[in-house]
Amino acid sequence: MSTEKKVTRKKIAAARDMGKFMADYYLELDRASRTGEKKVAWCTSVGPAEILRGMGYLVYFPETHAAMLGATRTATDYIPYANALGYSPEICSYLTADVGAYTQGFTPLTRAYGIESIPKPDVLVFNTNQCRDVQDWFAWYARRFDAPLIGVHTHRGVQEVTGDHVPSISRQMEALIEPLEEVMGERFDLDRFREAVALSRECSELWKKVLDTAAAVPSPLTFFDGTTLMGPAVVGRGTQEAVDFYRLLLAELEARVLSGVGAVDGERFRIYWEGMPIWGRLRAHSELFASLNACVLASTYCNSWIFSALDPEDPFASMARAYTELFIVRSDDVKEDYIQRMVEFFNVDGIVFHNARTCPNNSNGNYGMPQRLREETGIPCLTIDGDLNDLRCLSDEQTNTNIEAFVEQLEERGG
Repeated sequence: MSTEKKVTRKKIAAARDMGKFMADYYLELDRASRTGEKKVAWCTSVGPAEILRGMGYLVYFPETHAAMLGATRTATDYIPYANALGYSPEICSYLTADVGAYTQGFTPLTRAYGIESIPKPDVLVFNTNQCRDVQDWFAWYARRFDAPLIGVHTHRGVQEVTGDHVPSISRQMEALIEPLEEVMGERFDLDRFREAVALSRECSELWKKVLDTAAAVPSPLTFFDGTTLMGPAVVGRGTQEAVDFYRLLLAELEARVLSGVGAVDGERFRIYWEGMPIWGRLRAHSELFASLNACVLASTYCNSWIFSALDPEDPFASMARAYTELFIVRSDDVKEDYIQRMVEFFNVDGIVFHNARTCPNNSNGNYGMPQRLREETGIPCLTIDGDLNDLRCLSDEQTNTNIEAFVEQLEERGG
């Protein structure tokens, strides 16, 4: 199948507003880090940001910075420096790219915003619901900056989130308050915390509505759009600014749906992406699929920042539940059921599994899941071997050939 077709990228106007949002976010962190005018807390991307925001911390998310290293195709250059410190090439390439870049005095924030370095943490707060690597990652920086490290240790392989799961996580979240008060020098304010939870829930609900517009035919956005547009849902939850951005974005996408404007010209095939993005190939893969009239329109990854359980009336317990309902910590049975529901909701023709070499917790193609889903749903599945950040793990030629063959398979099925 030829891929010579010229692809026109349909730009989303609200992306300009998101660009300003992200610039303001990083510049405020940089100013606080240099002047000490506000306390800076580091937080894992699905960690207890609402607690931190409710206490007045500025919140920095190293995973977003690591994704920037991947998207700018600089991550691979810096991973070996972390390997030289004893961090294996087999562990999270977010961790190794980020630590390696720091040791060499490099950050993509310099080119993007004129910022010389990542912000210095006053405290680091992790949640192991993603993986144990985040704890080791934060521990390295805690030693480097001589800053306190605190966190939450979550459950894994959860079948059903029950009363046995929620209290243990809630207690750990409540235990964060005292050390955070000590660093901040102020007492915890329950009302401010509830306000942050309410804003986070509203942001989450709007983000879900944004992603759900992809159920329209043709879809008004792609998974590749989503990986960028999710920025405020990650770094800005608990803020009014994030809520305002998603209201704007949702209005634009709903207008596209009403006008029948698709993100991919001549959309014929609708594809679900399971697993991490390949950050250094987002544009290349977006254009390849579009050239084949295939719209990768939904993903587990982008849906990972939907926290429907958040409730400002019961903030600790609802946060504990929301962060334990995450796809990544659930059993394979729950994951398969979730993907089947997404396939039906988005009217999907095929599923692409990305097995990221250094992210086993977000790689679900290694233990027969694609085969089981194919048997249960009849939906064709393709598995891509690669990585989120380390491009040495990816064969571009083989990947492109496999994608083209997969779309040909969908065409033969009459998709």
